[in-house]
Amino acid sequence: MALTINTNLSSIVAQKNLANATGSLNKAIERMTTGYKINHASDNAAGYSIARNWETQLGSLDVAADNAATGADMMSTLEDHYSLISSHLQRVRDLTEQASNGTYGSDSLKAIRSEINARLEEIDRIAANCEFNGRKMMLGSGTGAITGDIYIQVGLYSGNDSKIKLDSTLFSSAKVSGLFTAAICGTAYADAAAVANACTGYDADGNVVAGAVPSSMLDKIDKVIKQISTRTTTLGAAQNRIESAIESIGVQSENITSSLSTLRDADISKESSNYIQAQILQQAAATLLSTANQTPSIALNLL
Repeated sequence: MALTINTNLSSIVAQKNLANATGSLNKAIERMTTGYKINHASDNAAGYSIARNWETQLGSLDVAADNAATGADMMSTLEDHYSLISSHLQRVRDLTEQASNGTYGSDSLKAIRSEINARLEEIDRIAANCEFNGRKMMLGSGTGAITGDIYIQVGLYSGNDSKIKLDSTLFSSAKVSGLFTAAICGTAYADAAAVANACTGYDADGNVVAGAVPSSMLDKIDKVIKQISTRTTTLGAAQNRIESAIESIGVQSENITSSLSTLRDADISKESSNYIQAQILQQAAATLLSTANQTPSIALNLL
């Protein structure tokens, strides 16, 4: 090779290798400090795009899990209230059966009516106050009431496969007037007092109610209790679906997290080796660059 002054090829080669070693060293440092082997699109363009997409999906799955959990809480609230109403209805039935015995005088029947009326009014109170996040769940109509189907968003997409439908029947009126309807009882009862009158044959003032036959109310109460049981069964099926969705979300999130880790996470042991290698090459290149920069001065010895 010719000895030249204007062009120091050895120095150029050493500078190039020093730059490469420094770049490798910096990349190894970045990967070890971030824990990721893909920090920029330039590291792996396709992998970077896939990782960003998976991160978005994981965030959406977290929201879906929260949605499902909130839906489960909503269903639990509704179930507890239906349970309370069922217990009051059962007591009303027991009292009605007692009143139908024919061995009680007017004072006893008035006392029975008083408890029946109190139980029915409590059912109205429970129904009026059953709410979740400001939404009334047992009114059927009116301000704040749920009046149609509810959809719980438990998936990533907009289709029905990502939703769980809660049928509107779950949110029908559970007030006395909404339970003792003509469709269920054959006769519509306007309020707790009207049902209490028919259950005992006496009104609140102690007057005999014409045509009231307490024993005939037993079948009607049974139909109302059956209606509550039907709603509870539908509710239980919805709860099972929500619980299944929560499990499914967990599995999906775990699998995406695992795939994302494989794609993006740095192998620290490997990066440590790369760091040491790049450090040695950097030091060697720096030493040789210093030597190469002295090569043109040899020409002075020939003058």
